[in-house]
Amino acid sequence: MDIFGLLQLIGGLALFLFGMTVMGQSLEKTSGGKLESILEKLTDNPLKGVLLGTAVTAVIQSSSATTVMVVGLVNSGIMRLNQAIGVIMGANIGTTVTSWILSLSGLESDNFFIKLLKPDSFSPILAIIGIAMIMISKDSKKKDIGTIFLGFTVLMTGMSMMSDAVKPLADVPEFTNILLKFSNPLFGVLAGTILTAIIQSSSASVGILQALTVTGSITFSNAIPIIMGQNIGTCVTALLSCIGANKNAKRAAMVHLYFNLIGTVIFLTLYYSLNAIFKFSFVNNTISAVDIAIVHSTFNVFSTAIMLPMNKLLEKLACITIRDKEEVENQHKLDERFLTSPAFAVEQCKKVTFAMAELAKHTLKLSIGNMDNYTDSLDKTIRSQEDECDKYEDEIGTYLVKLSSKSLSENDSNEVSMLLHSIGDFERISDHAVNLVDAAKEMKEKGILFSPSAKAELKVISDAISEILDITVTAFSNEDTELASKVEPLEQVIDKLKAEIRSRHIERMRKGECTMEMGFIFSDILTSFERVSDHCSNIAVALIEIHKMDSFDTHRYLNDIKYSGQAEFTNEFNAFNEKYSLAKM
Repeated sequence: MDIFGLLQLIGGLALFLFGMTVMGQSLEKTSGGKLESILEKLTDNPLKGVLLGTAVTAVIQSSSATTVMVVGLVNSGIMRLNQAIGVIMGANIGTTVTSWILSLSGLESDNFFIKLLKPDSFSPILAIIGIAMIMISKDSKKKDIGTIFLGFTVLMTGMSMMSDAVKPLADVPEFTNILLKFSNPLFGVLAGTILTAIIQSSSASVGILQALTVTGSITFSNAIPIIMGQNIGTCVTALLSCIGANKNAKRAAMVHLYFNLIGTVIFLTLYYSLNAIFKFSFVNNTISAVDIAIVHSTFNVFSTAIMLPMNKLLEKLACITIRDKEEVENQHKLDERFLTSPAFAVEQCKKVTFAMAELAKHTLKLSIGNMDNYTDSLDKTIRSQEDECDKYEDEIGTYLVKLSSKSLSENDSNEVSMLLHSIGDFERISDHAVNLVDAAKEMKEKGILFSPSAKAELKVISDAISEILDITVTAFSNEDTELASKVEPLEQVIDKLKAEIRSRHIERMRKGECTMEMGFIFSDILTSFERVSDHCSNIAVALIEIHKMDSFDTHRYLNDIKYSGQAEFTNEFNAFNEKYSLAKM
């Protein structure tokens, strides 16, 4: 091979890997994290895990991505190790889809319809459709689909360039002699393992092997051990991803390795034993791209069929390799491994933020419900929960900033913006819980008691605060914009209540029914209540803006509903106003 042939080979390989990366990332972005989310809903049925792992990997075109995702889920405690085993097996089957697509380039026929199946025939059409969707469409989802088409076209162009570059090697004796060494199972497995470990993709390494079949020098005896090694080499990605993870995540990566190692040993032992007895006629025949796809699929289906009933053994082996030790649990369940699958990472961020929202609501309600029953243990509990909300904000915020730099769909980008806006409001709500417990503590220490009328008024506004919290958190967690639209009318009622209650309290102080010191505490409590309702309004508006208008224009939204005479807003306001009316003085 001359220098130009070598450059063509390297260029083809670069295009092939780039096309596969672009196509895989766009497929994953288009799925919006929904396919991966299915992985969390597994039962203890290993067969269901295999089917789900196969489906997810077939769509996102990467067993490495699926396995890394599984390691992250196990590390976060979302998935148990025994659930992960079936998914890992399924990922190995799903990744063979790529080799079948690439094998279409080897179709030979004069039939028009069969010719249409060849990538060389339909790739240009996909490229035209893809570039048109990217340049013309304003819909981000359509642009992503266009990118998938272009990625596939680039991938097939690279495949074609590699095949053209290596064709002359068929007449080079040195190349044939090198391939003969791969007939030795040990060398073949080692070569496949090293190649795949370097490029971090069994699909890509199998594609390279398929490109080499055009030389006519690769036989079944050369290819079979290499394909086995390629399956072992793909485990490197998962092994690297488990660095710094907990013991169960490391065990999940080890399960992936043991599955391929044991499967390879059993498959090769059976193959060479049967060959010694029956002398297979195809062993020294030239292998085609389709044959490689068949061997690749056969090995992974065979390994799964053998190892699935032995899943407990795989789990035990992994547990023996990675022994138990005391470690700190990741309570917030955010893992940087998820950043390799941005759409899925967004879904995980939402779930962790939902947990933060529930905690903030519980903390504030605990403070409200115990204004007259202050204890040191209550104080400690509320402050501890507020600290936990602070940790949530720091972790989620840091994670979202990292996530925002990734390639996100327009919808996911909006979701990230909404979460970034909301976590600060939830954290502030927990801060006001501490303010309320501080007020309760001061009242107890100074022996201050509010008058019956003041207590009755606080009860009315605190009930309104409890309801606006319930509405906000439920709407946020369920992404219910209709329910979220009830927040702003109630927030306006709370503002009105605060002003009216403060005026009444000033009147009581003027008459000498309340002291100035009592007035300061009372005012602080009212301010905290009002601020909580403001934060609820911010969260609801963010939710509505993202899901209905795909933008953040808070002032426009609030002006529209308050001042345009919307009947729905007016009706809700009147209903809440009647529900939370104060007794006459």
